[in-house]
Amino acid sequence: MAEVIRTEGLTKSYGPRRGVVDLTFSVAPGEVFGYLGPNGAGKTTTIRTLLDLIRPTSGRAFVFGLDSHRDAVRIHARVGYLPGEFSLYDHMTGAEYLAYLASLRGGVSAERIAELADRLDVDLSAKIRTLSHGNRQKIGLIQAFMHRPELLVLDEPTQGLDPLIQHEFYRLIEETRADGRTVFLSSHVMPEVERVCDRVGIIREGRLVAVEDIGDLRAKELRTLEIHFAAPVPASAFDGVPGVREVEAGGDAVRVTVAGPMDAVIKRIAAFEVVDLTSHEPSLEEIFLTFYGKGEGGGD
Repeated sequence: MAEVIRTEGLTKSYGPRRGVVDLTFSVAPGEVFGYLGPNGAGKTTTIRTLLDLIRPTSGRAFVFGLDSHRDAVRIHARVGYLPGEFSLYDHMTGAEYLAYLASLRGGVSAERIAELADRLDVDLSAKIRTLSHGNRQKIGLIQAFMHRPELLVLDEPTQGLDPLIQHEFYRLIEETRADGRTVFLSSHVMPEVERVCDRVGIIREGRLVAVEDIGDLRAKELRTLEIHFAAPVPASAFDGVPGVREVEAGGDAVRVTVAGPMDAVIKRIAAFEVVDLTSHEPSLEEIFLTFYGKGEGGGD
C-alpha cells in the first residue's frame, strides 16, 4: 500500500465561513505524521472530513486507498480515533464503557485494556461522571489504542494530561511506529510534534502552508535569548553570526532572536562576561509569521 492517507484538493466550507481549502498531502505506512497549527487553523475540520464525519465541499480523501465517504464503514473498522472533544456515558464506569466499545469492535482482550489503564494511571472502576478532565482524556486514549488499529487519528491527544502521563503517551506512539502502524496526530504544541513525529503538515488559517521533515522543522526552530552582560554590549557584536535574525540592545541587556542551531551565537556570547541568560520559546503563531507568511481568516 503506497499511502495510508491521501487528500486531493480537499475543501470544506461552512457557508460564508471557510474551514479548509485545497488540502493535498499524503501519509505513508508506518509514519507518525504531525498536523500542526494554532487553534482554529482547520485541524479538526480536516480530521472530521477524512473520517466522513462531515462531507467535503469539494476534493477527495482516501484512507487505506479507500474512498473516505463511500468506504467509511470499512475504514472505521481499521482506525482508532480520539476526537478533540468527545462525550462519554457518565452513568458507566470506565471499565463498562471500554467493554461496551470493545464488544462493538468484536472484542478486545481485558488484559490489553488493563495494561493501558495501568500505564496511563486511571481507575476504571470509578463512574465516568466522577472523573476529572484529564482522566476522561485517558479513557479516550485507551479506547483509541486498545484494539491496536492500523491507523491512529488523534486530535490534540495530550490536552489535560500531566507531564508523566504525556511521557507514557509518547512511549505508546513510539511502540505504534515500531509495529509498522501509522499515526496522524494533530497538535498546536511544537515541542510535542518535534518529539514524536517523522513529518509535519503545517496548517494556518485553513491552508496547508508546508509539509516538512522533522529535521527541517528543527532547523527553523526559533528562540529568543535575553542576555545580561557585566558591561554594555552593542547590537553590532552579533553582526554576521549565523542564524541571528534580530538584535535589540539597551544598556547591559541584549535580546537576540535566533533561528536554527545555537552554537555560533553561544560562542559569540561567551566572548563577553555574562551575568544572566534566559531563553524564550516563541509562540507557534510567531513561527508561522516568520517562516510561512500571513494567510487569510479560517476556522477549525
